[in-house]
Amino acid sequence: MLKGVDLSMLGELERLGAKYRDGGEKKDIFAVLKSYGVNAMRLRIWNDPYDADGNPYGGGTNDFPVTLGLAKRALASGMRFVLNAHYSDFWTDPGKQCKPKAWRGFSGDRLKREVYAYTRILLEKFSSQGVKPDMVQIGNELTYGFLWEDGRLSGENPNYAGMFTFLAAGIQAVRDFDPAVKIILHLDNGGNHELYREWFGAARGFGLDYDVIGLSYYPFWHGTLDELAANMKDLSVRYGKELIIAETSYGYTTEAMEGCRHVFTQELADIGGFPATKEGQSAFLWELMERIKAVPDHKCLGFVYWCPEWIPVNHSTWASEAGRAYIKDESEGGNSWANQSVFDASGNPLPVLTAIRDFV
Repeated sequence: MLKGVDLSMLGELERLGAKYRDGGEKKDIFAVLKSYGVNAMRLRIWNDPYDADGNPYGGGTNDFPVTLGLAKRALASGMRFVLNAHYSDFWTDPGKQCKPKAWRGFSGDRLKREVYAYTRILLEKFSSQGVKPDMVQIGNELTYGFLWEDGRLSGENPNYAGMFTFLAAGIQAVRDFDPAVKIILHLDNGGNHELYREWFGAARGFGLDYDVIGLSYYPFWHGTLDELAANMKDLSVRYGKELIIAETSYGYTTEAMEGCRHVFTQELADIGGFPATKEGQSAFLWELMERIKAVPDHKCLGFVYWCPEWIPVNHSTWASEAGRAYIKDESEGGNSWANQSVFDASGNPLPVLTAIRDFV
């Protein structure tokens, strides 16, 4: 089973002083995670995560140098590398799919050419540094489209063909680079079978070429584990594709932490169905791994735990002032994920890591 983590925040956290331990001894986080059975790392990349004055957008500021450095460390520790290309200068998800600043005036064939060229050059740059990815995500949480407004899905008759045209350009670049690299297409809301059946049914009708269906699954937002399991079983049979839980997490506490404004609350724990404790977090992930293992013909490759490294560190933020201005988000910055980490506030491993190690 692929037992992965998304450590895209790590460079920023380490610069701000984050430290990780095991057995009371300070250690490199890659060594710690590897010792607990983690065998893959997913990393996002943004095109140009800086404003016109060079101010970083935050959230890890995952440009090519940052992502390359983390990828080298992952491969040196023996992990597989999953590249998550957002095709934006900052966060993309179902609520935002902003074109990179450099592409804002492009559409149609010009935009297709840019997607292809960017993807091909990006992979060649990684490969030239000895860090060729095993899998590549074309876009991130594509539920409502890609490269808005040109590839946006909206209304009763969503323009799937417009979106798929741009996705196909990125896919072709990966195929031309190396046909052995697996391609992931990733949506959110992993328990929503109707969503996945419609979206990937349209993809099949278009003839879109890909290898793996990626699902985000947070049990406090995306339905029950039974709903997820039913969706995964149907997708694996209906489309004959492999699957991966591309993002997941669960909270181990609802207690306040200095400098943090937590997303995960007692209300979400009540919805998620597992207590907001160290044992509850571990029990959730164990149950998720059981559901993954039960997918017919071993079609689900495994999971990626999102932001397990994001412990409380002064000034770490999902978005700087410049980043929030870029995506027109007036909410606060800061750390919203610390109580869903797999390390406690002091950087010590939580029981969920033992669950990852012991599950077979």
